[in-house]
Amino acid sequence: MFSRGGSGRHARDERGDRSERPARGSARVPQPEERHYGPYDVSEAPSGVERLDLGSLQIPATPEVEIRVQANPEGNVQQVVLVNGENALQIGVFAAPRSEGIWEDVREEIRKSLFSEGVAVEETQGEYGLELRARVRTADGLTDLRFLGIDGPRWMVRGVFQGPAATDPSRAGVLVECLHGLVVDRGQEAKPVREPLPLRLPKDASDQVQEQQAEPAPPAAPAPPTNGAGRGPAPRRRPSPRPR
Repeated sequence: MFSRGGSGRHARDERGDRSERPARGSARVPQPEERHYGPYDVSEAPSGVERLDLGSLQIPATPEVEIRVQANPEGNVQQVVLVNGENALQIGVFAAPRSEGIWEDVREEIRKSLFSEGVAVEETQGEYGLELRARVRTADGLTDLRFLGIDGPRWMVRGVFQGPAATDPSRAGVLVECLHGLVVDRGQEAKPVREPLPLRLPKDASDQVQEQQAEPAPPAAPAPPTNGAGRGPAPRRRPSPRPR
C-alpha cells in the first residue's frame, strides 16, 4: 500500500461559476487545495512510496492491482489500464495550459461525441467534480463507462472506469487508492494543449518487449482507438511486467 499523506495542489479553475455548479443531491466536493490525496504533481508527491515509473506517470505498486500496458517495440507506452477483479481503470495524462484546467471542455467534447453516436450520457457529481456515465456497445456487448478528469498544474489526468465501479463508485476499491496515489511528472518542455504526455516502459521491461517482438506470436485483438484527451474507453487488456 502507499501513503496518502501530504497535501495535493492542483491548478485552480479560473473560469468562475461554471466549475462551481452545485452537486445534484450530493455533498460538496472538496476543492483541489483542500484535498489531501492525489493525483500529485511530482514536485509535491509523498516520498517513501514504491511506484512503477512510466515517465510522465508514476503508479503506486499495489499488490491487488495488475498494471497492464500496451507498448510499441521502442518501449513507448500507448495505453495504461489498472485491473482489480471485475473493475478496470484506464488512465491517460495530457498537457494543459498554465492558466486554467481543460477537463470542463474535454468533458463536453466526450458528451457530444457519444451523443452523436446515439449514446445517452449522464452527468454526475463525483469525488473530483463532475463526471460522465454512459453505456456503450462494444464487441463484448453493452459496457458501462465512467469518465472523470483531474486538472493539475499544466496537466490533466483522465480516468475511465469499466466494470461495477462504472455505475457504483463505492465498488472501485483499491483502484481509487491507486488514483489517489498517482504522480504526474509533466516536465518543462513546451507541449500543445491536450497532447498526451510521453509514457515509456522501464528499461528492463522495454528490453523484454523488444525480445518478445523478435519471436513469432499470434496476432493480438485490436484495442479500441483513443481520441486525444477525449473519448477513450478502457482497451482490451494485455499483461505487462510488474513493478520491481
